[in-house]
Amino acid sequence: MKLHLRVWRQASGGVRGEMVAYEVDDVSPDMSFLEMLDVLNERLTLEGEEPIAFDHDCREGICGMCSLVINGTAHGPQKATTTCQLHMRSFNDGDTIDIEPWRARAFPVIKDLVVDRSAFDRIIQAGGFISAPTGSAPDAHATPVPKADADDAFEAATCIGCGACVAACPNGSGMLFTAAKITHLGLLPQGQPERDARVIDMLHAHDEAGFGGCTNTGECTQVCPKGIPLASIARLNRDYRDAVKRA
Repeated sequence: MKLHLRVWRQASGGVRGEMVAYEVDDVSPDMSFLEMLDVLNERLTLEGEEPIAFDHDCREGICGMCSLVINGTAHGPQKATTTCQLHMRSFNDGDTIDIEPWRARAFPVIKDLVVDRSAFDRIIQAGGFISAPTGSAPDAHATPVPKADADDAFEAATCIGCGACVAACPNGSGMLFTAAKITHLGLLPQGQPERDARVIDMLHAHDEAGFGGCTNTGECTQVCPKGIPLASIARLNRDYRDAVKRA
C-alpha cells in the first residue's frame, strides 16, 4: 500500500503548528497504525529529519497512550478500537490520511501529536481512590456485591483514560472519564464512606482543569474504545445532586 499522510507538526506548545505532507510506501495491511508511523519515523531519522513525536506504550489497547485523531475521528474509523489496535487494512491503497493530536483546552500540545493529559491525573488525585485501610488483600468473596452492581462497576473500571471522549466532545468535556471513575468506586462497598466528597471534589477538579461542560451530545461514547456508556454521566449527575443536598 502507498499512503499520503498529512501530519500535524508543532515543535512545542508555544509555537505555531501546521499540517505537513508525507508519503509512505510499502505499507503492509497487517501493520498497526503505530507501526506505520514507526516506518515513517525510521525513514525521517535516516534522512536527518526530525521524527514525528507521538504517544505510545503497551500497544495492546490497555494503557490509553495512543492519542491520535485520524481523519477527524479519535482513534480512527474502527469502533471500540484504540489507535494501536487499528490496522492498516482499514484503509485503501492511495488513501490520504490526516493525523492530528487531541484538541482541547485542557490538553495543551507538547510536541507534534503529544498532548499534556495531566489534567486527568488531577481529577484522580481529587478523589479517585479509597482511603480505608484494608491490610492485606481480602479474599475475592469476602465482601458481597450484587451482580448487577459488580457488572456496572467493572464496565466503568475498563476506562483507560485515553482522553478520546474529550477530543470528540464539541465542548472539550471530560465528563465521561470522570463519570467512569466515580461510577466504578460509587457502586462498590469500599467506595461508600467517601462517596459524597469524591463526586464533589472530582467535579471541581474537572472544572478547574479547563474542561467544558457536558451537553449530552453523546460523541464521547461513540469514540470510547472501551464502550463506557452515557448512563455513567447520568449516574454522576445523580450522585452530585444527592451529595450537595447532604453537604
